[in-house]
Amino acid sequence: MCTVTFIRSADKIYITSNRDEKHWRSSAFPPNVYAGTSGRLLYPKDGDAGGTWIAAHENGNAIVFLNGGFVRHTPTPPYRKSRGLVLLDLLDSTNPVTGFRQLTLQQIEPFTAVIWNTGQLFECRWDGEKKRVTELNDSEPHIWSSVTLYEEAVVAKRKSWFRQWLQQHAEPTPGDILHFHQFTGDGDAHNDLLMNRNGQVFTVSVTQLTLTDEHTEMHYLDLKNSNTFTQYLTVEKSMAGRE
Repeated sequence: MCTVTFIRSADKIYITSNRDEKHWRSSAFPPNVYAGTSGRLLYPKDGDAGGTWIAAHENGNAIVFLNGGFVRHTPTPPYRKSRGLVLLDLLDSTNPVTGFRQLTLQQIEPFTAVIWNTGQLFECRWDGEKKRVTELNDSEPHIWSSVTLYEEAVVAKRKSWFRQWLQQHAEPTPGDILHFHQFTGDGDAHNDLLMNRNGQVFTVSVTQLTLTDEHTEMHYLDLKNSNTFTQYLTVEKSMAGRE
């Protein structure tokens, strides 16, 4: 839930997420297809709360979460519900962006949601008190870093790395993007994309969604357990773009 990129290349959308977690958190279950109220959902399942940080719907929509809203916050548990379960609520609704606007989020820890919804890209932020919805240009690449882990200067440096990498990869492949997420940095293990803060908080996985009109592919690198998984979900065109 801590570093995310969005890239459109030719007829594909790539959404890639590095999950940075505390060492005591349970390992996640690899991606699988689950039945939701509104259709089938594809996601890796959190080993503790049962939610997720990245997921896709068979209607073609997708969501990825990052920790924190606008600025770093001080956690004030207990919270009413896990953010990973909120993600599933949004994705399993008729329209995730509308769902975000309407959902009561009091006593939910702050988060940033990157939402691919009926062919449009949105950034939805909740800071514990207010919401903000921003539609983004989906023809441009984007990168996000969690405000709970990365200071403003580090976020800016990571954006600079991303811009430099894009200059060398005008039409990146999925492998190119995964390489960026695993090997980009300046040798500072605390703030490189693949981060490790003295074994207490570190990057446990990299998850990549490849979205097309026909199907969604989720590629999952379980760095904590040295495993790799790939799962597919067919896009039901009768559901795509449905309001």
